[in-house]
Amino acid sequence: MADLTIGELSARSGVPASALRFYEREGLIHSRRTTGNQRRYDRTTLRRIAFVRASQSVGIPLALIREVLGFLPEGAPPTKEFWQRASQCWAEEINARIAKLERMRDRFTTCIGCGCLSFDECQLVNPDDSLAARGPGAHLLNAEKRGG
Repeated sequence: MADLTIGELSARSGVPASALRFYEREGLIHSRRTTGNQRRYDRTTLRRIAFVRASQSVGIPLALIREVLGFLPEGAPPTKEFWQRASQCWAEEINARIAKLERMRDRFTTCIGCGCLSFDECQLVNPDDSLAARGPGAHLLNAEKRGG
């Protein structure tokens, strides 16, 4: 079977060529170069892209996706068993995200009725003004970005 050009890979996968180049720079997919320096992708790259897109759709960061794809032998597409193992590994993280979103939804639902609109008093943003001792800044939002 002939390799795919970036345009063909884009058309088949539904992923823009710019995103494919980004995926390649990030080590998520690989190409070989022709003598004219054009990218050529093995057809198995379609499965890798499907894996990346499915993983992204549930909120898995690209760095973690890249790490997991690193366990595949060079040129091997993700198999059903590979997808199942990755899914099991990520189930805990996904469940934690779901629980966090549910907590946020529940807090937000009660917050809507309060009407305080005050970042100083808001029980959602700053419960009991417990963050005042830390000084200015979005301490809760920054902690979530750091994973804390």
